Amino acid sequence: MSTPARYDFDTVIDRRGTWCVQWDGVADRFGVDGLLPFTISDMDFETAPEVLTALRARLDHGVLGYTTWQQDDFRSAIAHWFATRYGTEIDTGRLVYGPSVLSQLSQLLQMWTAEGDGVVVHTPTYDGFRKAITGLGRELRGVPVGDAAALERELSRADAKVLVLCSPHNPTGRVWTEAELRETAALARRHGVAVISDEIHADFVHDGHRHVPWTRVGGDGRWALISSGSKSFNFPALTGSYGIIGDPADRAEFLRRMETAEGLASPAVLSLTAHIAAYREGGPWLDAVREYVAGNLALVAERLNGAFPELAWEPPQAGYLAWIDVRPLGVDDEALQRVLIEREKVAVMPGAVYGAPGFLRLNAGCPRSKVEAGMAALVRGVRAVR
Repeated sequence: MSTPARYDFDTVIDRRGTWCVQWDGVADRFGVDGLLPFTISDMDFETAPEVLTALRARLDHGVLGYTTWQQDDFRSAIAHWFATRYGTEIDTGRLVYGPSVLSQLSQLLQMWTAEGDGVVVHTPTYDGFRKAITGLGRELRGVPVGDAAALERELSRADAKVLVLCSPHNPTGRVWTEAELRETAALARRHGVAVISDEIHADFVHDGHRHVPWTRVGGDGRWALISSGSKSFNFPALTGSYGIIGDPADRAEFLRRMETAEGLASPAVLSLTAHIAAYREGGPWLDAVREYVAGNLALVAERLNGAFPELAWEPPQAGYLAWIDVRPLGVDDEALQRVLIEREKVAVMPGAVYGAPGFLRLNAGCPRSKVEAGMAALVRGVRAVR
């Protein structure tokens, strides 16, 4: 199936000089400017035209005063999205708002844990989780993705207070099945562990897989679902996220903390505008960009497996991040990074950032010509250090 003609994902948009972390901030992580980046997880595409139209209309109004997220346009748009995308009814009375998913995570960790408490995560682990957990003085405890016995062992520890679930999982792109999620929820309830389910990658689940929101399985346990339209519709610069908190008292405490201790009385109005437009009108664009990205990931598989059949690499179940295990190639991580940076002039995230040496995370949310260039550089780089 070809991408609808009304959406153009092939045209390269120059992001240099726009204060862009991926392009303008590449030297901060890799020490060199001017690299072709496949790094931080935003996309090189314009957001949906329906979102841009709504933003322009809001700017044309001209008044950008204090605003509120607790209004029906915003809350009903989220409910509409969950109903139409996931077949899930949500109670909009449980909704909360935060500047970002990670800010919500931090606030929930402060509510539900004390310094020194254990916080369980799946490994490899998104580095934002690690920074938030350890930065608050909590103990990060990793369990390998798919290791049910290790998960139960860690949740059963007396000082384990929270499981931070990435659903779908970043960086592997794993989509948890409903059976897995129900078992995880049962384990968490059995051991009195709260669950924070980060579902910001949920809209990018690929064909053949299905995302199940935590609201479907959380029951009467202590839990929160945190998400944002910013990842799937590519507007993280607008800030803004929302959450659904199971217990009314927890929700009230979260709102009290955000509105008093954090001073969040007025959210970013353009974020609200973008979310409403995306969730009400942006579905066709999202379907088109997912299809295009799936083509990019198929290209990654073709180039990798054509050059190195022993990898037998398969695209992820969700997302636009290619998680590549290069251990079968016997290459040295540091040597590969030196060649990629110094000779090939590309920036690809090393797996060590996520606690997994021997892996790479390559962002394929970009025009296909960029993926072609990146894969050619990666293949040359690996061959140079083997």
